[in-house]
Amino acid sequence: MSRRRSDARATAPAPRLLPSSPCPCGLPAGYADCCGRLHRGQAAATTAETLMRSRYSAFAAQDEAYLLRTWHPDTRPDSVDFDPGLRWQRLEVLSTTEGGPFHAEGTVAFRAHYTEGREEGVLTEHSRFVRHEGAWVYLDALSLG
Repeated sequence: MSRRRSDARATAPAPRLLPSSPCPCGLPAGYADCCGRLHRGQAAATTAETLMRSRYSAFAAQDEAYLLRTWHPDTRPDSVDFDPGLRWQRLEVLSTTEGGPFHAEGTVAFRAHYTEGREEGVLTEHSRFVRHEGAWVYLDALSLG
């Protein structure tokens, strides 16, 4: 997921997710039992959709280490440029193609809702995931057109 950088100069602290917080990915579980397990390295994503949801939650929590760890080395940036004024609010998974436990690649189309100050916005993306050294990783975003 990428977004343009805001013109906002104020630096807000990264959102803090408590173990009992609802998971940002939208599944009906607390953060600790859902994406938190993946972020802490206690579990691995078994599907492309699970990885995409956990990466959305990592963007919401500004967990750069997890995002970089789950990015394919051929397309991974040196760092993640978080917009300090942006807050991820809600995720909608629109569709998935392959990306299951027995696949080598898959795609996930989604809408990620955010706020930036008082403005609301939506990022729509069709992400491509592949297995790298046995683990699901984010490769790139496919064109929507």
